[in-house]
Amino acid sequence: MTTFTIIKSAAIHSLPLVKAGQRAGADRGDPQIAIQQLAPEATGNLGVWECQPGGWPVLNRPDTEFTYIISGRAQLTDDATGEKVEVTGGDLIILPPGWSGRWDVLETVRKVYAIY
Repeated sequence: MTTFTIIKSAAIHSLPLVKAGQRAGADRGDPQIAIQQLAPEATGNLGVWECQPGGWPVLNRPDTEFTYIISGRAQLTDDATGEKVEVTGGDLIILPPGWSGRWDVLETVRKVYAIY
């Protein structure tokens, strides 16, 4: 029997995460990350992710990331246009395959994500 999962908003803010070390490819600061995978039986990679301040480039991402910022503040820079956008709690971001740019976490960010 297949069932569904509900995690209330307040629980996402306090959900315990597993420390996973420094964000791979970081070139600014010391962006330590923590993750809690959700629905491991689902297609793709779903979870809650948190990152301390720091930055890294993203080059030609191989997949789609759908992410909802729960808290914190970051700046995304799009390589193709040079556009810089600050994101905060309540913002939804969709990064398509082939996107290149940069993440700069300004204040610790917690997000819910789906990568597929």
